[in-house]
Order: sequence, then structure tokens, then C-alpha cells
Amino acid sequence: MFFRTALLTTKCAIVILLACSTGSFAADWEATLSKEPAGNFPELRPLRASYRFGWSGLTAATGEIHFSRPSNDKFQLDGTGRTIGFVRALWKLDVNQRAIANSQTLAPIETQQTESYRSKKLVTRLTFTDGGVTRVRTEGEGAATKTTTRDFKFPHLFDLHSAALYLRSQPLKEGSVYRLAVYPATNAYLATIKVTGRDKISVRAGTYNAIKLDLRLKRIGKNLQLEPHKKFRRATIWVSDDAERLILRIEAQIFVGTVFAELQSMHFDNPKE
Repeated sequence: MFFRTALLTTKCAIVILLACSTGSFAADWEATLSKEPAGNFPELRPLRASYRFGWSGLTAATGEIHFSRPSNDKFQLDGTGRTIGFVRALWKLDVNQRAIANSQTLAPIETQQTESYRSKKLVTRLTFTDGGVTRVRTEGEGAATKTTTRDFKFPHLFDLHSAALYLRSQPLKEGSVYRLAVYPATNAYLATIKVTGRDKISVRAGTYNAIKLDLRLKRIGKNLQLEPHKKFRRATIWVSDDAERLILRIEAQIFVGTVFAELQSMHFDNPKE
């Protein structure tokens, strides 16, 4: 599954998916957004997969996802992730996330993400409509809880899960460019994804023929102006070139160097389908 399967399991994955380059402002960027409806590529079968995340060959976190179709009109992605090893001693983080999308239009319906650190807890809830998203963010627990609500008005936003489903539904021909407005958690981004070619790649889960993609993002400001991101440059994503289009590996160039997400294992809920 494309684009954010890995992103949807841990905050490490979200960081990877927010990789972007600095760039100029664009007054008419809204006109460049992809207008194509959901494609007719076969839908993803229910599956479970595990990923590892890290940098410079060092594994810093692991994540598990479960993609399912709980009803005829909904797709659902459940993910969990945690830092491990000496990284966890320095930075304890456990993440749980659930995202639900419309199975026909692939539009997002709702997302909930819980981040548990050593000294605090953050819960982010996103509720999507055709006109935008409402974000409710709660920090702390018990009497110390602080809740903030924010509305972001923009038509046809994606979250990470629905963006992944939409992109994998497209033809993904070499040279194709897709531009989406994505709201992962707390801010909106213009995501530009270009299909740069075909490749063969080996990950812990095996060796695959792959579609190679380039990812750039710019932050969308309060007045819908595009803003560069100072900490992130770009990302390369490899997606399996088969009927599943699974995310195999992501490499992102950020301010600390190269970070990655990589598929470790996967299996279908019903292998006979």
C-alpha cells in the first residue's frame, strides 16, 4: 500500500512522510492539484505488516499495521509503533493510530492518533468533511488535561491513509506527477509525488520489482500560502510493482541525515483470496 502505510504506524514514519524541500511561494498552487477521481486499480486485500524505522542503518523504532475493510463502505488502518533499544532509553515513545476512509471515494472520514511519551500524552483526533477538517488535540491526563480545537477549511483534503489509498489506485506511469493537499496531524501540506521509474529492491521482507517515487512537500499556511520547511528536504519511496503496491522502503533526507522506513514482514488475513 502506498505512501503512508509506514507513516501511519509511528511518529518516526510521520517524520519521514513530512520530508520536503525548500521552495518558492506559489500563488496559483491550488490549480495544480490532481483532479483525477479514485482509479480502478484493484483494492488492497486485508493484511498485516511490520516495519522498522531508523537512520544510518540503525533501527530506532518498529511498527505494526493492520489494514482491513470492516464494512462495505469503509477501509480501516490500525497501527502501533514504539522506539526500541538505546533510542528508547533516550526518547520513549509509543504510538497508536486508527484511520478510516470511504471505500468508494477513498476520501478520509476520521483519524485518531495517541502519542505516549515519558512525561506526557498527546491525543489528536481529525474529523474530515468535503470542506475541510476539524482537529481536536488533547495534551496531558486527568486534571492537567488541555484541549484545543482547530478548523482548517479546504476542500478535498486527504489524511495519510486516504492519500496512500488514492495514490495506489492511480496508474503510476513513469513521469506522472500527483499533487495532493494532505493533513497528517497538525498542519496541512502540499504533497508532490513524481513517478521516477522502475527498480528492483531488496528489503527484509524479500526482493521486489518496485515503482520508484520522489516526494516533496510544502507547508500550507493559515492564508493558504506555501511555506518552505527548514528541517526537511525530500524523500524517495519504493512501492511494490505488483497487484498489492505495498510500501517497501522510504528514505528521507532531513536535517539529521537520512532516515528510513522498511518493510520487515507481511501476510494477508485470507491468503486464499
